[in-house]
Amino acid sequence: MTLLRSLVSLLYGDDPKLRRALQYWGATCTLYVACSLLLLLQAGQGMTDPVAAGRLIAAAGGGALVFYVLIRFSGRLKLAPDQLAVTQALFSLACSMVAYAISGPLRAALLSMTVVVIVFCMFAAKPSQTLLLTAAALAGMGATMYWMQAGDPLRYPPATEALTFGYLAGALLSTAVLSGEMSKLRARLKRQRRELSEALDTIRVLATVDELTSLVNRRRMHEVLADEERRQPSGRGTCIALLDLDFFKQVNDRHGHAAGDAVLRSFSSTARACLRANDVLARWGGEEFLLLLPDAAPEDARAVLERMAQRVHGMQVAGLRDRRISFSAGLAARGAGEPYADAIHRADKALYQAKEAGRDRIVLA
Repeated sequence: MTLLRSLVSLLYGDDPKLRRALQYWGATCTLYVACSLLLLLQAGQGMTDPVAAGRLIAAAGGGALVFYVLIRFSGRLKLAPDQLAVTQALFSLACSMVAYAISGPLRAALLSMTVVVIVFCMFAAKPSQTLLLTAAALAGMGATMYWMQAGDPLRYPPATEALTFGYLAGALLSTAVLSGEMSKLRARLKRQRRELSEALDTIRVLATVDELTSLVNRRRMHEVLADEERRQPSGRGTCIALLDLDFFKQVNDRHGHAAGDAVLRSFSSTARACLRANDVLARWGGEEFLLLLPDAAPEDARAVLERMAQRVHGMQVAGLRDRRISFSAGLAARGAGEPYADAIHRADKALYQAKEAGRDRIVLA
């Protein structure tokens, strides 16, 4: 199984876009094989020169292998998908012209392959490139028909060739127009998909991040605590702290809510800069914050809070330069197997004690 997977990776690569391009190549090869079998059948029935049929089949097979190499290593060769699609389409159109010239009474049936080539291009080529390919197909096939009727008017009557060319022109031009509309639709769907993805990312952020402080919100913090509880069910070595900004209501009452918002933003950025790599700080509600300190003994958690308190004391908030910002905190070490809700409840009690004791302090539950 591993060997098969390695072989598939070697042949098709690991890039989804490359694999998609090779899938289109595979579909083209399937069409080549089907047409080659029909040519061989025609040659067996005496409708087509077997030597000419054999040469065309060999050329088509060699071209298919060359295009496989070009597509497979397009990244290294710096070949754009639309460039490869146009080049492969021109090669297929050339094969269709030769097949028309050698197919005798069944030549009109080969014109459907010309239309199929243009249809294939709508998935990779630009609308302008599809129009150019349509023009090239009409010019090439028209030249082939003119050459055939001029060289052998009995087998290729001029009137028949002219009418056949008219039908081909109508089919190709209609296909080119439809291809252009399809390209516009695909571009519109791609743009809508991108906009939807961006909207989902925004919704995801709004659902998990507090807009004012850019900290995780209460809802997201519950998810973090649940994940942490599954990761470490024993609960050893984890601390929880509840923080509350001191006299925050006075800031709002005296200086306005804009000043209060500035304090919250400044506190959040200052506090976050003091955290360790795995610590998580969330806005729990209003001016209250919850801090999760995984793999931390109570003395380590207290050191983090003390460092945070020192930084907060030195905060400079516009419009509040004469006011010293501080917070009170209740710290609890989670017991063995203790639910986080119980640890938070104990931290809340310790926070209440810190406020009762005069605020601007840390109390261990």
